[in-house]
Amino acid sequence: MKRKTAYMGLFLALALICSYIETLIPLPVGIPGVKLGLANLVTVLLLYSIGAKEAFWISVLRILLSGFLFGNAFGILYSLSGALFSFLVMLLVKKTGRLGCVSVSTAGGIFHNIGQLGMAVLVAGNAAVLYYFPVLLAAGALTGFVIGILAQEIIIRIGGRIHF
Repeated sequence: MKRKTAYMGLFLALALICSYIETLIPLPVGIPGVKLGLANLVTVLLLYSIGAKEAFWISVLRILLSGFLFGNAFGILYSLSGALFSFLVMLLVKKTGRLGCVSVSTAGGIFHNIGQLGMAVLVAGNAAVLYYFPVLLAAGALTGFVIGILAQEIIIRIGGRIHF
């Protein structure tokens, strides 16, 4: 159990580092909410190599900690809404067994942005923010695809599982 806890601590640290690096990379899109999703690489890796429960908790802890360290309460709210929706969709798509890591991650990227837009509609009290949907949909698909390819390559190189 101590070994598993140490590994989970390392994954949380890796996810936080990815979140921090992401804050340092400016994206010339001009639309709020567009990010590279580097920390989602850790979530996808955990989902495929260790399990859903561990991936879920590392994702939630990473959002809370990175929000307190690098962001604000609204950032935490938007990130959590996107991550929870994204995680649920990735888990469901993975459980079908019909699609691979890249497709699961792409679905996660798309639904992360849909979850954030849903929260933005609730917070703003109107649907005007849906104007950003086409760009966020494309950005989520692209970043999810790239993260999926990276995760797939890492999983192949580690032999599919991380052993505790």
